[in-house]
Amino acid sequence: DLLQRSKRRWVLSTIELAEEDKGPFPKMITQMFNDRKKEDNHMFNISGMGVTEKPFDVFSIKPFTGEVYVHSSIDREKYPWFHIKFDILNKDTNKPLDLTLSFDVDIIDINDNAPTFDHKVMRASVKENVPEGLLPVRLQARDMDQENTINSTFTISILSQEPKEPKLKIDQTPETTIGQLAFEGCFNYDEVKNYKVIVKVEDHGKPPLSSTAVINLKILDSNSHLPTFKEREYSGQVKEMEINKEILRLAVDDKDTPKTPGWRAKYFFIKGNEENNYKITTDPDTNEGILTVIKGKDFERTTMNILQIGVENEESLYLCKKGGGTALPPSPDTTNISLNIIDVNDAPVFEKKVADVYQKEEDKPGETLYEILEDPAHWVSIDAKTGVTKTVAKMDRESPYVNGSVYKIVVAAIDNGQPPATATSTILVHLRDINDNIPGLVSDSVVMCADTANKVVLHATDKDLDPFSGPFSFFLLGKDKALKETWKIDPATGQQVGLVALKSLPYGNYSVPLVIQDQQGVGGGGTVVSVVVCDCDGGTACRGKRPLSKAMGSAAIGLLFAALLLLLLMLLFLCQCAGKQFQHNPITLDDGNQTLIKYNEEGGGSACKTGPTTFLRNHTSSVTATDGVKLNSEPTYQITSQEERSYQTSGHMMMDSMGSQKQPQPQQQRDTLRSQGGQMGNMSTSGKYAHASNMHSDHLIAEHLDNKLYAMLDGNVDYPLYHPIEFSYEGQGSKCQSLDQLSLDLGDNLDFLNNLDPKFKTLGVLCGQDVPGRNKQL
Repeated sequence: DLLQRSKRRWVLSTIELAEEDKGPFPKMITQMFNDRKKEDNHMFNISGMGVTEKPFDVFSIKPFTGEVYVHSSIDREKYPWFHIKFDILNKDTNKPLDLTLSFDVDIIDINDNAPTFDHKVMRASVKENVPEGLLPVRLQARDMDQENTINSTFTISILSQEPKEPKLKIDQTPETTIGQLAFEGCFNYDEVKNYKVIVKVEDHGKPPLSSTAVINLKILDSNSHLPTFKEREYSGQVKEMEINKEILRLAVDDKDTPKTPGWRAKYFFIKGNEENNYKITTDPDTNEGILTVIKGKDFERTTMNILQIGVENEESLYLCKKGGGTALPPSPDTTNISLNIIDVNDAPVFEKKVADVYQKEEDKPGETLYEILEDPAHWVSIDAKTGVTKTVAKMDRESPYVNGSVYKIVVAAIDNGQPPATATSTILVHLRDINDNIPGLVSDSVVMCADTANKVVLHATDKDLDPFSGPFSFFLLGKDKALKETWKIDPATGQQVGLVALKSLPYGNYSVPLVIQDQQGVGGGGTVVSVVVCDCDGGTACRGKRPLSKAMGSAAIGLLFAALLLLLLMLLFLCQCAGKQFQHNPITLDDGNQTLIKYNEEGGGSACKTGPTTFLRNHTSSVTATDGVKLNSEPTYQITSQEERSYQTSGHMMMDSMGSQKQPQPQQQRDTLRSQGGQMGNMSTSGKYAHASNMHSDHLIAEHLDNKLYAMLDGNVDYPLYHPIEFSYEGQGSKCQSLDQLSLDLGDNLDFLNNLDPKFKTLGVLCGQDVPGRNKQL
């Protein structure tokens, strides 16, 4: 049989089985068969993984039908496939009828595993000044599902972060399981020191599965603050020629974390230590700068030394620019130190160790006379006999007689021989400079062309020599806040500096007070520079006044047309008024009502007595009020009877009555008050009126005669007239309520008067006493 060739073999194939199949079990997955059927005395048998090897009893086969069964669900992550051997045996002899074959069972993956991070909780630390981009925080995740399928492909992202700024993100390399934390913006240690970030990994399966992890991110402080000096100026003193002596300590403030490179100060000299006389070190505990003298200064050369010292940190300054990136750091903080050099008693020093003097022996003393030939400033004198030269005035190195700090004196020696011989000698006095001059401006008036620049250059000078001259230090004088908000000196040191206007200034003259100091800190009480702010029209000098414009503007043209139009309207109005017929109205001249009222009549009158009554005829007159434009006609009240009296005052005849009538009298002024039937008519005295009367001449004559007769009788009465004087109404009445309008709740019951207040009883007792000189009681 082994050598027998057959045309066909057993047909085997790979069997696919879904992972985590829910059954029911046992479940037939396939059937084995053979198309060569010589005999039916055979049976099927399987062995290998899942049958006779681990995991046991997962698969089985029915020996006579060849049906293969699975008995439980399978986890692909543990057993991704099974290799099973297949035999056909003689059921009687149990011997193989054919060669042993095999088949595979592949487990089809399902998305039953969520991707997970290698660490559920991660901790990391980053520096505050780390640049924007990737952070040194790596994230590793894994998925147990089948590789290179959507079930094992995942994405890492940030689920949440606290605080929200700066924005964190995950930078994941494509087709890898690794992600790295990144950020946009800047960290600020002063505001936030710790971040809590929750990251999520999610696969692409259906449905997607995910898991999370926590990152605790700690921010480490870096140099984000510049150190600043606590004092803007320091002063100290050091003895001349003293070395290795601590002079003073400089204190600084730094907001960074102490004992870190971003906090430790590093001091350096800016100017004043050109000869390396000093050194400055840092105290590691207090962060103070220790200034020490290492090479002595000579008082005869320098009496004061000005040091300018700056400070920075060991670590470079990092400033985050808004929106990300690094901003340009500001200049380091500086301070000035004024050191006074204290003079000590120096040992005398001969300029020459050996001096050669030539003298003839046996010469008599005092044979030579000395005389000064040249002393232009008259600073010295000489002893004619001994030749000792002394100063008689203070020498000034800045004098015009001094050339290059050297003053020349010529001395003559004259002997008493015959003829006398003369010799001359020149004394060159080298004047050592002292700081006896204050610096000043070359020009105290400058022009600022506001149309091209906001800065002018100031030049300073000092007659002294170095180190008592420049470079100079400039300061704004005083603490005026408005001055400091308007002007700024930049730079503030040098032979020349810039005066900058911090805001746009109106054209005009400005006075800016300054203080100018030399290297030794010596300066005057103040220098005022006059700044002329003007328009230079692109040049360097203020432009002159422009010629007056001769053009007429649009506004002027409009006013001209408006005036012409108004003139035409007035001409038209006059033409219309001229066409009406003139009507003559006889009027009675009157000077009008005035407002002068005589108030000084205070005497009392006598008993009332009715005067004669003058009967006038009834008539009606009209009053026409003229205000320059309109003529208004008002009817006057009819007067049926009048009581009149006259009095003479100031040479004018005045008529008073219950109603006074106006009469046409030149140069006289009258007030009018008319009444009829108890009614009063007030006529205003503020305007001028022209009265037109319609009364006939006979009426006027009769009334005039009656008034004259009454006036003649007035002087012959044997009693003084008493008549109340009524004045014109000049204002509002009292706002107080009349007593007649008040009412009492008690009505006519006066019993309340029996129980008065104690104060009223006391008043009653006082009023009840006898009045001296009378028998009556009040």
